[in-house]
Amino acid sequence: MRRSIARFLFGLVGWKITGGAPTVPKAILVVAPHTSSWDFLVGVFSRAILNIRISFIGKASLFKPPFGWLFRWLGGFPVDRVQQQDTVKFVIDLFNRHETFYFSLSPEGTRKYAPKLRTGFYHIALGAEVPIVLVGFDFEKREVQIQPPFYPTGNMEADLEHILAYFRTVKGKYPDQGIR
Repeated sequence: MRRSIARFLFGLVGWKITGGAPTVPKAILVVAPHTSSWDFLVGVFSRAILNIRISFIGKASLFKPPFGWLFRWLGGFPVDRVQQQDTVKFVIDLFNRHETFYFSLSPEGTRKYAPKLRTGFYHIALGAEVPIVLVGFDFEKREVQIQPPFYPTGNMEADLEHILAYFRTVKGKYPDQGIR
């Protein structure tokens, strides 16, 4: 029922999903461009429609009352940005503890324009030996675009150019803050 309601509401506001849920048991979903708080709602509706559990990390302050329980229930893990924390190792350990695990993050690390991508997702994919699934939130087309999984080659420069080439075609809520 939750899936039907999500599909109805998503369609009601003119959104659709192209591509489908990952066909592999584990993957890191790299979602961009991240230019608005609305991205979170688009993601929550998308995963309800796809009927898969997708985990994520967020700044620790999001996990405090009154809404901390909600972010945990949605699959979130808090990360303390103040203390030095090896987030890449933390996420690799999460992958290693689960038979099926999907993890999403925004490679920009912020809703503002970022001149370059953070590369933690790439190191996580290599360390956990999982594929990367590129997911574009295109507000211009009102479309969540899910690309087929690909395994990083170890040639980070070439792989990042492939990733950037795709995300440059996707228009976030505020395109001037997106990937260029």
